[in-house]
Amino acid sequence: MRAWRRHGRGDRARYVAVLDPAEASVLRGLVGQVDDMLSGRADAVPQDELAALTGIRTGPSTAPDDPVLARLLPDFHRPDAEGGVGADGAALSAAMRSVNEPELIAAKREAIAAVLASCPAGGGRVELTVPQAEAWLTAVNDVRLALGTALEVSEDMPDQLPPDDPRTDHLPVYHWLTWLQDSLLTVLLP
Repeated sequence: MRAWRRHGRGDRARYVAVLDPAEASVLRGLVGQVDDMLSGRADAVPQDELAALTGIRTGPSTAPDDPVLARLLPDFHRPDAEGGVGADGAALSAAMRSVNEPELIAAKREAIAAVLASCPAGGGRVELTVPQAEAWLTAVNDVRLALGTALEVSEDMPDQLPPDDPRTDHLPVYHWLTWLQDSLLTVLLP
């Protein structure tokens, strides 16, 4: 894949790239896996009678146990200055998660749907509008967060790992996603 290119300006701008079949397959597969994780989290919430009557969706009040999902769906309330959340902070965090997590999941899944709709399964030309490009940035960022968490990527991690490290084969995918995201972001900036 070459870097993204912009054609046109303003509302008529289009962002173009060509993905080879392997790149399209990897991207679609990873985006699909994140979608499966998010939909599984959303589907695991028991139906609330009040939510059914009011139309207000509610989600779980506790953070996901899975570290990848926890990274994608972080707490909505930060701990106090002493490092604890306290009873009031914990209740606030639980309430905020219950109210906001369904909307967050819906927004992330909408971005994923945009990628899957515009990324050709067998590779090829991708041409995006501004809203589609923004959706790609969201979805690719979520895939990077998920993969980075699974690979335990940190700032002090080397660009290449020893051949016997089980993460060795997956780290180049993380770097490619980083480049893909940066390339698209660069052409989106004015």
